[in-house]
Amino acid sequence: MSEHKPALARRFRGFLPVVVDVETAGFNAQTDALLEIAAVTLRMDESGLIYPHETHHAHVEPFVGANLDQRALDFTGIDPYHPLRLALPEREALEKIFEPIRREVREQACTRAILVGHNPFFDLGFLNAAVARTKIKKNPFHAFSSFDTVTLSGLAFGQTVLARAVQAAGLSWDSTQAHSALYDAERTAELFCTIVNRWRALEFGGES
Repeated sequence: MSEHKPALARRFRGFLPVVVDVETAGFNAQTDALLEIAAVTLRMDESGLIYPHETHHAHVEPFVGANLDQRALDFTGIDPYHPLRLALPEREALEKIFEPIRREVREQACTRAILVGHNPFFDLGFLNAAVARTKIKKNPFHAFSSFDTVTLSGLAFGQTVLARAVQAAGLSWDSTQAHSALYDAERTAELFCTIVNRWRALEFGGES
């Protein structure tokens, strides 16, 4: 049966890689607010190369009682209560992100999604904490496994900072857009695809 699965499912042992970035009001996933989340799904073309497919993004209202560290807000430039953010309650925001990922997991015949992130321990921690708070039953992501583009970039390019790794990969980087979940997720997705595709080129004796 496995040979009939889509190539992407076979490539990652049944996992669907989804690139995620979050912006928060601090470093403690249990107490600090989740403020933005973005996710980029990936697909594979007929030649076996992966590429970014769809991007999903939501601004998130701080949960009741959430801590808002002003230093974190100054760093990201986010005003959690700005009316033009059009922020969603935490559960609604998560469902907006999760639903298309669940659909993609089904369409690609995968067992579940696996989070790809730059320091994914941070993103997955906030994601899992928000899922626990909102009591969402069908979290599409693996609870603890992830792909880390910090490690992959260190191996491939000798760089661990996202901006430097993206540039070392030959991709563009706009520092004025950095530290938004949407921008960082899309650049991380491009970075991950570049590294995986270069490995494929080496594996098959081709050039990147």
